[in-house]
Amino acid sequence: MTDNRTQPAAAADDNGFEEMSFAELFEQEENNTVINVGEVAIGAVVDINSDAVLIDVGDKAESYISLSEFRHEDPDRVIEIGDEFEVFIEKRKDEGGLLLSREKAIAIKVWEQIAKIQEEDGTIEGRIDNRVKGGMSVDIGVPAFLPYSQIDLRPVKDLDALIGQTFEFKILKFNRKRNNVVISRRAILEEQRASMREQMRTTLEEGQTIRGAITNITDYGLFIDLGGMDGLCHITDLSWGRVSHPSKLYTVGEEIEVKILKYDKNSDRVSLGVKQLKSDPWEQVPEQYPAGAQVTGKVVSITDYGVFVELEEGVEGLVHISEMSWSKKPRHPSKVVAVGDQIDVQVLNVEAETKRISLGMKQLQPNPWDVVEESYPVGAVIEGKIKNITDFGIFIGIEEGIDGLIHVSDLSWTERIKHPSEKYAKGETIQAVVLKIDKENERFSLGVKQLEPDPWQAAANNYPIGSSVEGTITNVTDFGVFVQLEEGIEGLVHVSEISREKVKTPVGMFNVADTLQAMVINVSADDRKIGLSVKALEEKDDNNGEIPEEYSQQKQSSGPSTFGDLLIAAAGEDGDNKS
Repeated sequence: MTDNRTQPAAAADDNGFEEMSFAELFEQEENNTVINVGEVAIGAVVDINSDAVLIDVGDKAESYISLSEFRHEDPDRVIEIGDEFEVFIEKRKDEGGLLLSREKAIAIKVWEQIAKIQEEDGTIEGRIDNRVKGGMSVDIGVPAFLPYSQIDLRPVKDLDALIGQTFEFKILKFNRKRNNVVISRRAILEEQRASMREQMRTTLEEGQTIRGAITNITDYGLFIDLGGMDGLCHITDLSWGRVSHPSKLYTVGEEIEVKILKYDKNSDRVSLGVKQLKSDPWEQVPEQYPAGAQVTGKVVSITDYGVFVELEEGVEGLVHISEMSWSKKPRHPSKVVAVGDQIDVQVLNVEAETKRISLGMKQLQPNPWDVVEESYPVGAVIEGKIKNITDFGIFIGIEEGIDGLIHVSDLSWTERIKHPSEKYAKGETIQAVVLKIDKENERFSLGVKQLEPDPWQAAANNYPIGSSVEGTITNVTDFGVFVQLEEGIEGLVHVSEISREKVKTPVGMFNVADTLQAMVINVSADDRKIGLSVKALEEKDDNNGEIPEEYSQQKQSSGPSTFGDLLIAAAGEDGDNKS
């Protein structure tokens, strides 16, 4: 029968320790069972120094753990004596004592947590530590790998900005033996986005105004995250004005306000607009920019035929190259203005229906042609430098914006000039006479030969009808012989005036450069023609110097007087002979 009476307390020995019964010693030994290597035990902090923490795990030994293992877990925690922590028994040291690890104890708990989270499709919090090959390293209690493709819904441009940030992650897969964990943040974002999309499907309406973040910029527009689904704002819907590229106006990540233009619920396609948040500026253009108004605008585009000027957002006008300057048309508008220039212009015409505005620059400057007739009256002699030489004449610089043309036919009364460059050179200064000014067509006609008297005006006096002349043959044709009487003065002996005998053609009868004598039978200074006759000279000699009656001035006034008349007359005689 068991004695249930209370046992007396053990007596103290000489050293002050109480004497214990065998049962009490056995029970104490049971409570101090030796801890096995590879297990997790609870240890208490019994001492702290600058580098380590002394932990007692009740195995008749105390072991140090580096402070870094505790600070890595929670850098801000202050460790005090008596605090308890779970630690991992790594091994027993040969010299006695245990090798403990706080980090590995945490890791064991984390691996258990990882397995549970994946099984339950939960999430785990982690801090992004640094970039590694193919992705980012994340601390979730153990190092985990976050692939680039799993960081966000879209590629992240600045990955370094994520370092140090804490997020929730999904466990994609893990291998405890290899200490390998692959996680995803994108999976969480996709779930959130799917939920938001379902909500948006019930609230999104055409005409609605909404804010969104720009996720991508292309040549043709902006992709905008509306918070559940993406929408496209085409470049033509960004502004009422000209947009060369969307990136000139917006940046990725920027939040903007847009209008829902169209929403297809079957495909979840959303068309967005920015310019539709404002009214069309062309509605006010006729009143705001009437013809004749002077305005300031910015050059936004340059073409071969002119420049486009933005008067305000969405309103552009064209300054045609012909309206840029009163002076000679520039080779290219870029020689006058550059893109981005602020210029003053005058409104010439507005076509609101076709959204066209014609503008002018030269209209804001004095027109030099308004005073040119007063400054340069017809008949005045002027002086200028040759600016250009063409096959049809010479251009002379008169003043800024005005050039005069000397036609090749007005270079000399007598010389036959094939090309003006035979006598003149670019940059040479010459004098000329003002012949005509056409302000409407902006033409200024000049002449050089008019500086001297016309030799043909004296021809009637120098070569009276009936006078005998001598000259050099310059050309022989079927209808007659051309004879040079002096520089620039030629006469024609028609085939009918060569001999008393009928001559079909003078070709073969005369040679160029031979001297020929004849009588003047007709003079026309206006047509610059002199008619000669060898036959009449012979008859005059036979009549003792008397002019034959048929060649008298009175009779000749009705005869052929021009080169064309002579040709017609010659043709008529040939016809009579044939008949």
